[in-house]
Amino acid sequence: QVQLVESGGGLVQAGGSLRLSCAASGRTFSIYPMAWFRQAPGKEREFVAAISWSGSSTYYADSMKGRFTISRDNAKNTVYLQINSLKPEDTAVYYCARGVAGTGEYDYWGQGTQVTVSS
Repeated sequence: QVQLVESGGGLVQAGGSLRLSCAASGRTFSIYPMAWFRQAPGKEREFVAAISWSGSSTYYADSMKGRFTISRDNAKNTVYLQINSLKPEDTAVYYCARGVAGTGEYDYWGQGTQVTVSS
């Protein structure tokens, strides 16, 4: 059974930065693409960024380009999301997910970590 555990969220002032982490259980973490999503109050979940199994390729939602950086450390079974210049509209629960290679689908999700940005 795969478990994904996010951490690093919290309350931060606008303009600040956060680095979210997602630690994965299991020995096969390094062969799967990973992604981050977020869901703001009253809104649908939206894609933020994804990273290939090796980390050599990254993908971002158009609205996330520039302030968000996804990365991974396969030796630590961890994927990261660095968010800079935080804005109140970044307030959301952030989820990591494991990708199913070649499908665009995701089969395991974490419980999420809350990010709240005050103005």
